[in-house]
Amino acid sequence: MLEEDMEVAIKVVVVGNGAVGKSSMIQRYCKGIFTKDYKKTIGVDFLERQIQINDEDVRLMLWDTAGQEEFDAITKAYYRGAQACVLVFSTTDRESFEAVPSWREKVMAEVGDIPTVLVQNKIDLLDDTVLKNEEAEALAKKLKLRFYRTSVKEDLNVTEVFKYLADKYLQRLKQQNAEDSEVMHTSSNKIGEYFPV
Repeated sequence: MLEEDMEVAIKVVVVGNGAVGKSSMIQRYCKGIFTKDYKKTIGVDFLERQIQINDEDVRLMLWDTAGQEEFDAITKAYYRGAQACVLVFSTTDRESFEAVPSWREKVMAEVGDIPTVLVQNKIDLLDDTVLKNEEAEALAKKLKLRFYRTSVKEDLNVTEVFKYLADKYLQRLKQQNAEDSEVMHTSSNKIGEYFPV
């Protein structure tokens, strides 16, 4: 346990081109619902869900960002403070796949290298696919990202995406805490020196 009775809150941004299923993914994960009708996200939207990871209480705050360029200035502001990221592209939209490196760069420019996953959504529509499996796997490898294939409609692998990110973030937090306490321990051994933390 990181702290007694302490809840860990993780800000997760979900990014990618419009109509790849970002809003649907968040709705499915937080509310357990799926809506077929596409409604463009204007700016950003926000939902949250409480989960438990290895006996830790975790609150995932999921930020759904607009995928259209005209909202870039707005959405970039919401990347700040993000601690994890989901990069989404659609099985049926090659342009969304090709835009992934650009989305990755935008997020990294604001928050650095945070735990991130690459998600190929709409795998229930594989008959209409516009890319080969190897292409998606090669991109994940090139970007050094964990890769998931999801179907929000069929509720396939959606939970796994967010569980993985929460777990990855907690590991990073514990490692940071261990390093911080090591620094404090080392500095307290120096007589007459005080380092406020």
